[in-house]
Amino acid sequence: MELAVESLETPALTKAQLAELLFDQIGLNKRESKDMIDAFFDLITDSLVEGTDVKISGFGNFQIRTKAPRPGRNPRTGEPVAIEARRVVTFHASPKLKEQVQTAVIGA
Repeated sequence: MELAVESLETPALTKAQLAELLFDQIGLNKRESKDMIDAFFDLITDSLVEGTDVKISGFGNFQIRTKAPRPGRNPRTGEPVAIEARRVVTFHASPKLKEQVQTAVIGA
């Protein structure tokens, strides 16, 4: 099953647009569509907050990385600033997604 997204008004695909696509193309009602999209992203968010990587086959991996504290510099003033340790989310596209994106660019 392929979802058509050609009619997007903005260059970004939003959660509301995803829910609308589920409504239009799969036949879920609007409430179920919104709840399904929200549950999907809540599940991903909760897993990442817990420190668990999220792997979506054929799409990519979301990983949590812990960055160590380091010295930095305020770009405006040049003043040294300490950058605290923090956790960040990284995304690595799967080879299949990379290939599809590359093919779409070359074929355009």
